[in-house]
Amino acid sequence: MARPSVSIFYPCYNDWGTMGSMVLLTVQTARRLDLDYDVTIVDDGSEEQTRVLLGEIEERFPEVRVIRHEQNGGYGAALRTGFASATKDWVFYTDGDAQYDVCELERLVEKAGPDVDVVQGYKIDRNDPLHRVIIGRVYHWIVRTAFGLKLRDVDCDFRLIRRTVFDKIELVHSSGVICAEMMTKMQRVGCRIVEVPVHHYQRAHGKSQFFNFPRIARVAWNLTGLWIRLIVLRKDAWSLTPR
Repeated sequence: MARPSVSIFYPCYNDWGTMGSMVLLTVQTARRLDLDYDVTIVDDGSEEQTRVLLGEIEERFPEVRVIRHEQNGGYGAALRTGFASATKDWVFYTDGDAQYDVCELERLVEKAGPDVDVVQGYKIDRNDPLHRVIIGRVYHWIVRTAFGLKLRDVDCDFRLIRRTVFDKIELVHSSGVICAEMMTKMQRVGCRIVEVPVHHYQRAHGKSQFFNFPRIARVAWNLTGLWIRLIVLRKDAWSLTPR
């Protein structure tokens, strides 16, 4: 691409320990790659310490805007806000916990040609505690099998997506199953997907919101409902209601 046009956004929930460095690396990387870019942080109802930090980021980095959810709406809700706020030709996002290296956006941009709709990262090696690695592999196998996804890594949230893709699909889920929803719908409408290896790092700050029994149970429930609607009933996105 000649001077790629990229909207960059990060879902953020109490990521006060990582968001500052991520923004700095993002701006440095975007300038090094000579991107036509903007940066958005979607604050999904974070606590005071994170809200203060995000205010300081806005003051120091005029190219960064913060969109605030007054209450925590869930990971999917943050992603839907980020996609809806994008203005450039491409949309890049990753999580605000810095388990992926923003500098590797360069790897994705290199593959974002005219015959590609989605550049999807896949983890070279997952650097998490053993129980998380095991649960992650089980989740990947279940989702890949149940939804017929032809991806090496279903839950790698390091993605560069052509913005016009969202003219073809509508995302409705507010929970973490939005990734299964998104990739299933993209595959269904014929999006051209390229996969790129990226590094994955141990969490430097905070605690995962996913790996506890009540949340896993909710994900399983939501995933089952999504499977019934998309695979069994073959419902289109527009016939669903947000959950």
